Amino acid sequence: MSAMQMTYAQAAALALAQTMDKDPTVIALGEDLGRGGVFGQYRGADGAPLAQRFGADRIIDTPISEATIVGAAVGMALAGCTPVVELRVVDFALCAIDEIVNQAAKNRYMFGGQGRVPMVMRMPIGIWSSSAAQHSQSLEAWFAHIPGLVVVTPGTPADNHGLLLAALASGDPVVYMEHKELWGTQGEVTPGAMVPLGQARVVREGADVTLVSWSRQMQACEQAAAQLAAQGVQTELIDLRTLWPWDKDAVLASVAKTGRLLVVHEAVQVAGFGAEIAATVAEHTAARVARLGAPRIPVGYAPGLEAESRIGADKIAAAVHRLIER
Repeated sequence: MSAMQMTYAQAAALALAQTMDKDPTVIALGEDLGRGGVFGQYRGADGAPLAQRFGADRIIDTPISEATIVGAAVGMALAGCTPVVELRVVDFALCAIDEIVNQAAKNRYMFGGQGRVPMVMRMPIGIWSSSAAQHSQSLEAWFAHIPGLVVVTPGTPADNHGLLLAALASGDPVVYMEHKELWGTQGEVTPGAMVPLGQARVVREGADVTLVSWSRQMQACEQAAAQLAAQGVQTELIDLRTLWPWDKDAVLASVAKTGRLLVVHEAVQVAGFGAEIAATVAEHTAARVARLGAPRIPVGYAPGLEAESRIGADKIAAAVHRLIER
């Protein structure tokens, strides 16, 4: 099928609808799904909620209880369904941390493979403008730390379509982390084109420094790469797309060429997933390594305070220059 222009939200809705058409065991449950989701991510191309197409038995509106939603979904998965859990924002997923970490992630291991938990947990991450500290967190490193979970961070409409298809087909519990400020972004999407989990995308080729990031932060990295190119610095830009598994081979191959690595993420720098990438590269190469993330502060509500937590193109370009000049 030929590529089509659509939004990040529409791309995910199409992937879900295509999978539900083919597989009657796929269901979705969460708050506000009946009206199409709080971000419109459960609406078809015609704007109608998917609940009108698939019915209330497969697009299920739930009470406001994240622990109940995820706990019910784990049971559904063990009984043979493939549930898609909508948690609205990752900040709310913390109310269901036991079900995610101790039940979904560990079941296959603890029962010797007798049961599997094929489910996708949608947990939008990132700063959400003027939404303050309890609605603007990037907690991907928490979930990458947990054995048994797959962690996915799509940054474009095409990836939000293709990676959701792959997540639904994986047979494992997937923490699927869309960005709260990407829903309306537009891009080309090829319906039905699956993107393999664990495969990074080389966005831009360069010989001077490797720049690695994911999700919405890729936009700032692309802007920084353009600034740096005008200054004579050629960056190789890699979008990881999935954090577990992450594409070590792609990153190590790039660093072997450039000899320098900067990992950039919107999450707090302290103990962020960038540290895992930086440590891996340091263990396997003699490259110069650096990382750049948010300060260890809550995201502020006031625009000036919120800006302190954002990692923009100027900060990234400055960090690249520091790395080159070391």
